[in-house]
Amino acid sequence: MEGLSLTRRAWLAGLGLGAACHAPPLSFRIQREIPLQHASPEFCWFHPRTAAVPGAGQSGHPRVVMTLSQHLDADDHYSGLWYMYTDDLGKSWQGPFEPRHLGAQPAEDGLHASVHDVTPGYHPPTGQVLAIGGKTYYDATGKHVSGRLRKGGTSYAVYDARGDRWSGWRTLEFPADPMFANCRNSCAQWVTRQDGALLVPVYFPQPGLPYDAVTVLECRFDGETLHYVRHGEVLKEDTKRGLAEPSIAFHRGRYYLTIRHDERGYVTVGDDGLHWKPMKVWTFDDGGDLGSFNTQQHWVAHADGLFLSYTSRRPENRHINRARAPLFIGQVDAEKLHVVRASEQVLIPERGLMLGNFGASAITPEESWVTDAEFLWYRAGFQPTPQGGNGSVWVARVIWSRPNPLVPA
Repeated sequence: MEGLSLTRRAWLAGLGLGAACHAPPLSFRIQREIPLQHASPEFCWFHPRTAAVPGAGQSGHPRVVMTLSQHLDADDHYSGLWYMYTDDLGKSWQGPFEPRHLGAQPAEDGLHASVHDVTPGYHPPTGQVLAIGGKTYYDATGKHVSGRLRKGGTSYAVYDARGDRWSGWRTLEFPADPMFANCRNSCAQWVTRQDGALLVPVYFPQPGLPYDAVTVLECRFDGETLHYVRHGEVLKEDTKRGLAEPSIAFHRGRYYLTIRHDERGYVTVGDDGLHWKPMKVWTFDDGGDLGSFNTQQHWVAHADGLFLSYTSRRPENRHINRARAPLFIGQVDAEKLHVVRASEQVLIPERGLMLGNFGASAITPEESWVTDAEFLWYRAGFQPTPQGGNGSVWVARVIWSRPNPLVPA
């Protein structure tokens, strides 16, 4: 590898051709922090996810922006977008701030709508942060009605880190096909290809069926507008509500997709991010069920290893709805598509409350962050707990034993 540029080394590592043959196994340690804590009868924080803009912070650090929503007065009733940022890798945080033009907006027939389930990501060709989420319509009581109306879809906003400015929400325009009537990128990791194109996982109600299906969009982004180019193979599991909340990762020349289902999680792999091998139920390497059900999983990727963050049904967390705490991380066997049980660690502890929908992203070559929030919802009777659960927003730093060459310094 001597004499190769950093860019070339990173590209080779991403293809799995440049990893050091005699390097020790990749390891990491976890450092937990709470940048925000708020216990209120009015709302609790939800959906914290981060994106890093290289060099936009202090002393050569990135600016890390965290997007959040407020969970309001009814189940799955969310505010618009809020955000925080740090310019010193989490030593101090600014916010949270609410850009008014990104908040909930009135709609026809007494409805209102907001964009939530947002995943921000840095787009290197344009130097912008693109925040992609799902738009939902609610009635006056906060009940979501997008499914009944078959409208909502995917929206996005652009963040200029150096100017600390947000664009307004824009709608991703789809072809005139019934499958796109309420096609959503919600709580889903997306990736930027080497050519600058985006691979954006979505799920949608199948026309005429009570099941959602999954596909991946290929999109182009010019710094202002996100354009649909085409979509890939449609993945289906026509039981319960179908498939939802897919997340994609790139590792050593292949793409990996993890998918939510009411009873289990699924995983698949493909060469181009649009076509996939048959889905496989997530298991441990000993054949045991991973135990993640009716919620999402997300990737934590390094050039030298692929990891999954997930929840898992265990005897000790039966008191937690949907087993949504604690939050775990484990290494994935990228060939056999299972999690190595011996590698499992707790990312964020269970403190008597559910953890909400979470995010995972690379921040620097040395660190990836997994972010989540405790679901302290007073209207459901939840209270701060003896174990310490108090509505905290968590950052779990995954600090690597060696830098990830695929992440800009």
